[in-house]
Amino acid sequence: MTRRQRRSGQRRSGQRRVVARLAIQQWAETLGITKPTRTPPMTADDLPHMRAALALARRGLGTTWPNPSVGCVIVRDGRVVGRGFTQPGGRPHAEPVALAMAGDQAKGATAYVTLEPCCHWGRSPPCTDALIAAGVARVVVATADPDDRVNGQGLDRLEAAGIAVESGLLEAEAREILIGFSTRVALGRPMVTLKLASTLDGRIATHSGESQWITGTPARRLGHAMRGRHDAVMVGVGTVLADNPDLTCRIPGFRPTPNVRVIADSHLRTPLTSRLMATAAQVPTWFLMREGTNLAREDAFIGIGAKLLKIPGGSAGVNIEAAMRALGEAGLTRVLVEGGGQLAAALLRADLVDRIAWFHAPSVMGGDGWPAVQAFGVERLQAMPRFRRDCETVVGDDMLSEYTRQRSCSPVS
Repeated sequence: MTRRQRRSGQRRSGQRRVVARLAIQQWAETLGITKPTRTPPMTADDLPHMRAALALARRGLGTTWPNPSVGCVIVRDGRVVGRGFTQPGGRPHAEPVALAMAGDQAKGATAYVTLEPCCHWGRSPPCTDALIAAGVARVVVATADPDDRVNGQGLDRLEAAGIAVESGLLEAEAREILIGFSTRVALGRPMVTLKLASTLDGRIATHSGESQWITGTPARRLGHAMRGRHDAVMVGVGTVLADNPDLTCRIPGFRPTPNVRVIADSHLRTPLTSRLMATAAQVPTWFLMREGTNLAREDAFIGIGAKLLKIPGGSAGVNIEAAMRALGEAGLTRVLVEGGGQLAAALLRADLVDRIAWFHAPSVMGGDGWPAVQAFGVERLQAMPRFRRDCETVVGDDMLSEYTRQRSCSPVS
């Protein structure tokens, strides 16, 4: 690579970070996340330690629901003595894990935490109390907790105990990790990423239904990594009938627990002999079904190990807004939707798509192929959902374009 190419790549990378930072700030304002009031430190030591905490937090994405994934690094006399992140299922939290590693060396140390420590009792004691009891001298927090039970109160409690508290360091990066949890707290539903894999003209299958495979092996592997970073993978029953998918992350060692599989299947048409049903007892498998479906069919699904969520009817078989609220109530924070076209249209129509990850293969199928998104009644250009392109990545022979929904919100300060 030439020096000019490296400089060009660095400029593009910087532009992407700026775009991503603005997007996260806009999302935070839309979701009503309180901005920290304490001035962030900018010492030479603070930045790398908080970056390490953020890296730890990213390791838990997709596995900690209903809790957020948090990272914690404890440093004493310039040396890391403890580190931890939220464990699968949301417990234990990051701070107790890091404190357990640090032991007596936590006394007088600095704790770097990506999210304001909790100060309320749940299934585990408050993390603020653990930090106080350990004798930590200073706590540096990346961002406030949007949960009303915390949202500033955790920092207040630490300060009241005589601990030096600073917040706002690498806040944009922390909010990006937190976005699923924040969406659930503010809107009562999980963050929705719509993943599409199509030809250049937006087709996902031939007119006869053949779809495997439009994109190449590297793109499909990256798709599995996306599954691994989400709590759940969701499809419509049409995709189940056409492809008989597993809907699992099949990268060995990528995540310690399987992701939840969610199927929008209003009348429980999924075959009992399908791959989903064959593994429903081992892998969480949830069906969004319409109320009043055949009771014998319901009993069969439950007997195999599936979980049924009864939803009012709608254009996608079930009312998609009610379905997303039900998933939020069940604790999900990040859902990856993989199709098909009718489900994608229903989500876009209801303005429930927060992000799009679109893989394009370098091929053209023509108008008789199945579209990635079915018609959803857009008559005027002004009514189209609009997205901002965040980045593009070459993946083998294919291209991945990632987008964030543009919603109206107050100007970024």
